[in-house]
Amino acid sequence: MDGFLAIYLNDQLALGVGWRELARRAAGNNRGSPAGEALERVATEIAEDVGTFRTIMDHLGVRQNPLKTAAVFGAERIARLKPNGRLREYSPLSRFLELEVLTMGIDGKKQLWTTLRDLAGLADEVPGVDFDVLLERAARQRAVLEPHRVQAGAEAFSGGR
Repeated sequence: MDGFLAIYLNDQLALGVGWRELARRAAGNNRGSPAGEALERVATEIAEDVGTFRTIMDHLGVRQNPLKTAAVFGAERIARLKPNGRLREYSPLSRFLELEVLTMGIDGKKQLWTTLRDLAGLADEVPGVDFDVLLERAARQRAVLEPHRVQAGAEAFSGGR
């Protein structure tokens, strides 16, 4: 196994865990709303994607680096302390930022699946993993979140005008 690919895979696994945790938090923060339902679906799928990614690493014999994953997990927890314009309650800015960062992560995940399929040449090397299906799923996740991201941005930024 190429050392650079192993490093890349561990970096991407750590990021995937971060996106998973953010998606779960955002889903919980928006429970009972249309955005919350969309986020719940996407959070479940992101968790499945992390599992698929671990399967790829296992198949390739790449040892998971728990320190990287723990660091990103901890960073996601610390990010929750970021001021959001409200002292004690969830704010429209928090909703927008969660959706914005998640959509960036999904776009990055599409790039990841393409990189593994095309540049790393793993399309035929990992049985049971269809990178085209993973790319389609990421595109659907992005499409599901986009209207909620736009609405949250409009709500967050139109309040003072």
